[in-house]
Amino acid sequence: MSKNNINHELIIETSAALADKVGFDNLSLKMIAENLNIKSPSLYNHISSLEDLKEKLMIYGWKQVEEKILDSAIGISGYDAIKNMCYAFYQYATNHQGVFTAMLWYSKYESEEAKLATKRLFDLLFKVLSSLDIGEENIQHIIKTLRSFLEGFSLLVNNHSFGNPISIQESFELSLEIMIQGIKTLEGVK
Repeated sequence: MSKNNINHELIIETSAALADKVGFDNLSLKMIAENLNIKSPSLYNHISSLEDLKEKLMIYGWKQVEEKILDSAIGISGYDAIKNMCYAFYQYATNHQGVFTAMLWYSKYESEEAKLATKRLFDLLFKVLSSLDIGEENIQHIIKTLRSFLEGFSLLVNNHSFGNPISIQESFELSLEIMIQGIKTLEGVK
């Protein structure tokens, strides 16, 4: 690949693929440059450091998962939308383990761009939950609960931390159903 074909998007997409393949913590500028058939210093025309690249990869991941979640909620509402959105997040996080690890760095990179990376996603979730009769304060709590469940469950799956022989998929489905039933108990309570 010639230097002229290298651009910011290609670097991020290559980094994402490599992070998924070798792990986020093993990602290096040298590895990315070698994969692009360029010398490492050429990357500095597009990024300022490995830390800068990791921040961009975190934002890339949140934008990717946002797109998947938005697509999953098209044409449906209420509890079906919540379920589809949760499955979309879970599938992305477990199929893109390196990028998902970068996404967990969200609080490390507090910037306007990082906030914008998740704004539409959380706005959509808020809108879906607002269609239920559960009250705004409960919605805020539920968003935190869903996020901690999805990120935590995905993190445990990605690190092979479930030693039990029962189906992880069935555990995910049951856990999600329990959460949905819990949300239903809040209907009419404000």
